[in-house]
Amino acid sequence: MNIDPRPLYTRATEQIAALVATVRPEQLAGPTPCAEFDVRTLLSHIAGGTRRIAVVGAGGDGMAVRPFLDGVEDDRWSVAYDEVRTEVQKSWADDARLDALVTVPWGEAPGRIALSGYVMEAVTHTWDLSESLGRPLALDPELAEFALGIARRVLPDERRDDEELPFDSAVPAPEGADAYGRLAAYLGRRPLS
Repeated sequence: MNIDPRPLYTRATEQIAALVATVRPEQLAGPTPCAEFDVRTLLSHIAGGTRRIAVVGAGGDGMAVRPFLDGVEDDRWSVAYDEVRTEVQKSWADDARLDALVTVPWGEAPGRIALSGYVMEAVTHTWDLSESLGRPLALDPELAEFALGIARRVLPDERRDDEELPFDSAVPAPEGADAYGRLAAYLGRRPLS
């Protein structure tokens, strides 16, 4: 895989930012397809994971970064997310970072592979958040197709018996599911309704 995932990651973060901007304070305690997260915790994880990949892109130890962003006021999630996604753009600006070996939660990989994995994570959590908010925006199908391709490549179903892995075994996609629905099903997620 010799692609530059930065444009896709940027598009994914723009989509998340647009979705985060729709969150109302009364939705923060609502459920998500991630049973252990409410909307507030999901936002914290999205922003924290984004900060982690920014640190990785800057050559730092992403594993030392907690994948949650704490202390964000209810009305500041858009600002907090914009700050961390800007960090990612700056830290991955140098083309050399794409070929540098980096350490991410699933192991050591060239930067382009690691960032592609974070595209998959960002797009997956976009679906999670969209489901939680009642699907307020149309989502970019090309991003979901890319993320599904990465998921199929790095997460064969037989490898999901690890309890540390944040994805369940694949479930059947609903009839007529779009790319996001197929991605979610492949990662073991089910719609809230």
